[in-house]
Amino acid sequence: MGETPARRLAAQVADMLPAFLIPESIIREDGAGPEISLGPAQGKVLLLTLGITRIIEQQSLEVEVWGSPDKSDWGAKPLLALPQKFYCGLYRFLLDLSGNPEIRYLRARWKVNRWGRGDPKPLFGAWLAVEHAEVQSLSAGSV
Repeated sequence: MGETPARRLAAQVADMLPAFLIPESIIREDGAGPEISLGPAQGKVLLLTLGITRIIEQQSLEVEVWGSPDKSDWGAKPLLALPQKFYCGLYRFLLDLSGNPEIRYLRARWKVNRWGRGDPKPLFGAWLAVEHAEVQSLSAGSV
């Protein structure tokens, strides 16, 4: 049974963004999210949205986004390291992959830290979504 137009379309839809690099989770320790295929977004500018919905005082969350051409070589450094976060909120970042057209997969990794009194284990409710960025360029002389 060969590849039908419906199967091709289903494969394309499966590779489309938006997707979650960190599904909505309770985070209590360092970890990594799923490997996400970029599909047609390969080599494009992406919008990342970090949502922190739950937090306790005196802790921090560090998130990095890593890229791979083949799901095995994730490189020596992240494509993007988000600033350390301490508070609930929505935080948005652009990731320009035009200089890395070989990157076909993304994955998020995070580290948590807790200090001070109380339970020594961190507690975050968080998620990280990735989608196509709507980027408009301004040419010289445009109004």
